[in-house]
Amino acid sequence: MTTTERKPSQTAVLIAAYRGRATLRPKPICHDPWAARLAGSDGETLADQQDAINPYLELWTAVRTAYLDQHVNHWTGERGYRQVVLLGAGLDCRAARLARPGVRYFEVDHPASQAYKRRRVGDLAGYPAHAATYVACDFEHENFLEALVESGFSTTQPALILWEGVTPYLPEAAVRATLTRVAKGCDPRSVLLFDVLHRAQRRVVRDDDTRAFVSALGEPVLFGTSDIVPMLFESGFAHARSVSWDEACLSLTGTYLREREFRFQRMVLCSRTATVHTM
Repeated sequence: MTTTERKPSQTAVLIAAYRGRATLRPKPICHDPWAARLAGSDGETLADQQDAINPYLELWTAVRTAYLDQHVNHWTGERGYRQVVLLGAGLDCRAARLARPGVRYFEVDHPASQAYKRRRVGDLAGYPAHAATYVACDFEHENFLEALVESGFSTTQPALILWEGVTPYLPEAAVRATLTRVAKGCDPRSVLLFDVLHRAQRRVVRDDDTRAFVSALGEPVLFGTSDIVPMLFESGFAHARSVSWDEACLSLTGTYLREREFRFQRMVLCSRTATVHTM
């Protein structure tokens, strides 16, 4: 079996199913008209199975999607950034959903996941198949920045780089290598936005069951940290801020429930310059 014939990321299919569900809610906080069709019946089955373990993951997904969408609109809008990179893009549809004239999207992903997505979007009526420049790269083992440059990415122009839903499934060395490549290889005005799980401070049955679920999908959770700042500093970043899912959820929905345990995940915005403090 060749690389591109292997199954795509199953967590990407799961998250797409949740985005699709969230989009159809009476008062949606995120909108992705293609997600459900990209996820298909396989995604719905995975979501049903995961719901039995954790009933809050649809909201968790919607909050992350909406929060990151706000940043894409900010940085490509009033800030005027013309490059958006989606690292580990999965079934992300932002290149189609949030397109602006003059803004170029680059989707970097494992060849298997990317081949699957390109086949699926090719079958979706109305989907702008050329909205993104596809860059096939296994960035756990390859230099994604070199692949980006070969595809037309400029390291002398600022970029917004989204790294969504990837760090938990990478070993720490790969997380550090990616952070360092962004900090030292991209234009210093570039902004990196990613999410990170806390390292477990206590055992929670629901968390253990979720980890077992994704591990059975072939994507075990490998990385987490209760403080990402030292790693950011060591990688070359000089400015950072982060919000917990609880904070983002409160702003987006006006709700808070301690039992969701959203406080154990954070979304991090960082750069080499002070641009992160301007939104």
